[in-house]
Amino acid sequence: METQRIPIVRLSGKLIVSIQTALSDTVVDRLQQDVAAACEKGDARGLVVDVSGVDVLDSYITRSLRDLAVMARLMGVETVVCGLRPAVAMTLVEMGMELPGVRTALNLDRALALLDSLQPEGLPHDLAGEGDEWEGEA
Repeated sequence: METQRIPIVRLSGKLIVSIQTALSDTVVDRLQQDVAAACEKGDARGLVVDVSGVDVLDSYITRSLRDLAVMARLMGVETVVCGLRPAVAMTLVEMGMELPGVRTALNLDRALALLDSLQPEGLPHDLAGEGDEWEGEA
């Protein structure tokens, strides 16, 4: 049985992952593999993980999202997590969970602006094709 996949969209040199479904451990593990493969291509300057469609983040999924951001940074791709719902953010604080070393933003617009502000001068803004979608293994 094929594991559900979350699409990874390439836009202006950035990878955008918009999670609009409940997350299971298997889906998150697959997402980590897919993001690593997309980062390996070497043409992405940034990664945005939009969790606005997520109602619940347990400790494993939160740790996995943090690990995904750290992995991408180790591969040279800065990451911003955005769209945390207030109830989810409050629950994470109550559980004593943090995302150390992971940049966050309120929404997708702010996340993209933050990534643009991190871009070194002299790099072209469009390193990858506009609107390309990556679907996992070739």
